Amino acid sequence: MPLFRKVLRVSNRSMLAFIFFFSFSSSCLYFIYVAPGIANTYLFMVQARGIMLRENVKTIGHMIRLYTNKNTTLNGTGGLIDVNMSEISFDEIQELFSKDLDIKPGGHWKPKDCKPRWKVAILIPFRNRHEHLPIFFRHLIPMLQKQRLEFAFYVVEQTGTQPFNRAMLFNVGFKEAMKDAVWDCIIFHDVDHLPENDRNYYGCGEMPRHFAAKLDKYMYILPYNEFFGGVSGLTVEQFRKINGFPNAFWGWGGEDDDLWNRVHYAGYNVTRPEGDLGKYKSIPHHHRGEVQFLGRYKLLRYSRERQYIDGLNNLIYTPKILVSRLYKNITVNLMPELAPVRDY
Repeated sequence: MPLFRKVLRVSNRSMLAFIFFFSFSSSCLYFIYVAPGIANTYLFMVQARGIMLRENVKTIGHMIRLYTNKNTTLNGTGGLIDVNMSEISFDEIQELFSKDLDIKPGGHWKPKDCKPRWKVAILIPFRNRHEHLPIFFRHLIPMLQKQRLEFAFYVVEQTGTQPFNRAMLFNVGFKEAMKDAVWDCIIFHDVDHLPENDRNYYGCGEMPRHFAAKLDKYMYILPYNEFFGGVSGLTVEQFRKINGFPNAFWGWGGEDDDLWNRVHYAGYNVTRPEGDLGKYKSIPHHHRGEVQFLGRYKLLRYSRERQYIDGLNNLIYTPKILVSRLYKNITVNLMPELAPVRDY
């Protein structure tokens, strides 16, 4: 009996040690993976409440300016537009635009009644969003036509098993688009972002442009000042000067913050639409197995060192090209070996 009690005491100690180490390791994993997300969410909500308070005390002069913006026109546009997110098939969208004979293969269109101010290539990073593309075209083509822009669409689709690399897809799309025409403005556009105002002019300027400043899923509030996601635009000269997007961001998150850094390191500032012109609705979706890139913070710390060794100048790829009536599809199987980076 004394021996049994001794064994029982040892077992209890082992069990307590096991429980302690299990709790300690679980706590560590919590603080590594979960706590930062909760903290970011809390900080965003605090910031959002502050911004909403400031928005509620706008001056009368600012309110008049907003009213004027909503009731005037620019390049034939009228302001607020209906955002129809109901599903539509590709056959239906092809039929919808079949009577517009001015739309050339690849979705290339230009006005006949004027000289367009900008020749715009719209790049769309893509993977497994086939139900979103028809909605996107139904919404965006009429808006761009009203703005009297020359434009074409490039859907850059990633295949293979690697995590989604939005930034590298943009670099591929840029290189392929420049083979087609003398574009002077490049719009980097997520397929699930739909503008709510056709006065949000899709031309470029002297400074890089962040079009999607107010997104419905963020309560129409800019998440943080350096936010550069969703829809952005740079001239060809600007994009080449900053060496494009980084290629090293595998998984979602971080590549837009790196682009913001590159833009400012090159001496540019980012502009945004005034008032509510930059409002967008986001088509509801899930990331569908796409993983969050946990290494983004380390890369962002070395944005300056990496800028001119990782981007347009170290990209290797082999595309498959398919031209349809509304867009050019560029399919690539991306791997880290396609963008080698020397030590920095």
